[in-house]
Amino acid sequence: MKMQWALIAGLVFALLTGIFAVINVDSVQVNLLFNTVRVPLILLILGCTLIGGIIVGSYGIYRQYRLQRENKRLHLRVAELEASAASATTPVSYDNMDSTRSTELEHDHQLHNDSIQTQQKGNNTGTL
Repeated sequence: MKMQWALIAGLVFALLTGIFAVINVDSVQVNLLFNTVRVPLILLILGCTLIGGIIVGSYGIYRQYRLQRENKRLHLRVAELEASAASATTPVSYDNMDSTRSTELEHDHQLHNDSIQTQQKGNNTGTL
């Protein structure tokens, strides 16, 4: 919708510029720094409008190119971050979990046996 309004505004501006140029058909003197020429005002108005349109259009194309380049760079950065996040969260295998759990159980069992032996050494009557 925004593009349609911009197109309509551009057409209205072109129509007004054309009407203004057609009304002013007298010949005027233009100083070109090195020479002075007489040019019909209609050509001067249309020429300046055309040069202005080319300048504004060139700037718009440059901005669009710069935004597309930045967009592409950011998409590559997002893909890179997603890949590094996916590789950082590797799934833990159940084999590793079982071996870790059995090691912890053996360690707990050893601590329990050590504490029982310590209590038995300290208590000679045989009661716990």
